[in-house]
Order: sequence, then C-alpha cells, then structure tokens
Amino acid sequence: MLDEAEAAEFQKLDAGSSFFAAIGHRVQIYILRHGQSEGNARNTYQGRLDFPLSERGRLQAQAAGNWLFDHHPEVVIASPMARARQTAEIVAETAGCARLEFSDFLVEIDTGIFSGMEAQDAARTYPDIQEQFRAHSWDAVPGAESSVSMYARAMRSWMEIRDLASAGASCIVCVTHGGLLQWMIKSTVGAHAWLPLFPMSNCGISLYEVEPNGACLPAFVQWSALNLHPPSMPPGPKPVF
Repeated sequence: MLDEAEAAEFQKLDAGSSFFAAIGHRVQIYILRHGQSEGNARNTYQGRLDFPLSERGRLQAQAAGNWLFDHHPEVVIASPMARARQTAEIVAETAGCARLEFSDFLVEIDTGIFSGMEAQDAARTYPDIQEQFRAHSWDAVPGAESSVSMYARAMRSWMEIRDLASAGASCIVCVTHGGLLQWMIKSTVGAHAWLPLFPMSNCGISLYEVEPNGACLPAFVQWSALNLHPPSMPPGPKPVF
C-alpha cells in the first residue's frame, strides 16, 4: 500500500485522455464489482473482512462471464480478497480467459469501526458518525481509509491496467469492490469529492474504452456503460460497501 506522502502525489493525476496517450491500439476495459458475498446478503459493511461469495454471487459471476465470452477478454486482473477472487475465477473460466492476475491495489477500502456491522446497527450505535458519513464518506469514520488513499489506489490500479494494455492487451477485465470502483470512475475525470455516487451493484459491468489518436496525442476515452446487467444475471440487494 501507499504511505501518506505517496498518496498525496497521486492527487495531481487522473486516468483520462493524456494518461492513455502512449497506447497505440483500441482497448476495452470491463470493470466489475464482485458478486454478492455472504456479507452483502446480510447488509454488512465488509471492508477488509474476507467474506466469500454467496450462491447468488456465484450465479451472478457466471452470468457476467457468459456475457463477456463474446468480447474475448485476454486478461482478468482482480483483488485477491475472497469475494473478488472467487468472482474473477468464475468469470475467467466462463469467459474463456486463461490469464488471471491479482493486485493488492484493488482490495476494498478499510471501513474502520463500521467493519462487520450491519448498516442499521451502525446507524443506531454511531448516529452522529453515520450522519457525517452520508456527507463526508469514510473520512468521517474512525479507522477507515481516507479519500486521499482511495484516490491514490485507484490511480495505481489504473497504472497496472495501462501496463497490461501497453504490453498488448486489448480487452481487459478488472474485478474489484464497490468502494474502490467508485474512485476508479472518479479518477478518470480527476474528481476528488465523495458525491455524487455511481450505481455499483454486484457484478454490474462498466466499460471504459480507449481509442488512440496517433502520434502520442491524448487518447479518446469514454465510459460506454455503467453498471450494466446481463439479462440472465440474478438481481441482488442495494449495495453496501
């Protein structure tokens, strides 16, 4: 992970057009939140607690992999935490992708004193903190990871994805967590604020496309899909980080 000084340096960067200027071919980057975990099913703030997938989560991962099969992913990169690792393994196998890698930068945020608590219990036990949380995110929760750190990890995750593209990959699948995925999207436009939020349901698929403009000009980049659900994907509850 990054220390405070390193994390602060990443606040000056974004994963937009200039970030991908050196990529000489079209790249499709599919980013997924993991499937429903046993913690999600209980409406729990999971953070770094390592919950496995529920049966519904496995079905969601299979549906995502089936949908991605036609897009021919060349590499899947994922958080090593159980719920993301299991999702990535199912997606890679179902989508016919033989290359599976893991990155510690893709792990979920640390949810501090809320970790392991159901959302309603956290609100009852820490009403003042819960009120501040709605306005200021995890920066308001004792022991939780800061927004500065999350933005920095999002940028480091994008750097690893860019390295895969620089090595020739044109279709990359990334499996991570709802908390970090928020910041991966925000960091493409250099946004540092907690709000607004983006929808991030279990195994929702978001697509970031990169097209070169030649001669190392800033690339044409766009979010072509956010939180897409294949028709065969079982629904899940509203996400809680």
